[in-house]
Amino acid sequence: MTGNGTGDTEALREEIRRTRVELGETMEALAAKADVKARLKESAGQAKERMREQAAQTVARVRGQAARGAGMARAQAYEAGELVRAQAHETGGLVRAQAHDKSELVRRNPVPWATIAAGAVVAVVVLMIVRGRRR
Repeated sequence: MTGNGTGDTEALREEIRRTRVELGETMEALAAKADVKARLKESAGQAKERMREQAAQTVARVRGQAARGAGMARAQAYEAGELVRAQAHETGGLVRAQAHDKSELVRRNPVPWATIAAGAVVAVVVLMIVRGRRR
């Protein structure tokens, strides 16, 4: 200690200053805890941000699944189209072969076909006569 007491006074003033700073910080912390409205706003803001992040992740996941599904649908449609084209090609050849066989049958034996054609003409003429009499 010094004889004039200024050392003790300065130390005491410094301790008071530190105590005031600590007390001020403690009061700010208590005020923050006591401010329910601000704490709720902060909590709501954090919850909102979490929901935004989750929504963005969900949108990204759904878009990825949709893209994969669309790709699979395109591939299946392409395969189905190829199958239909192949079947149509086979069917077309079969129809041509059957038509050729029938035309050969008519060329070899035209009498039954001529009889059927004559019967059709007679039926049309009879229908025209019957309709003409009704008017």
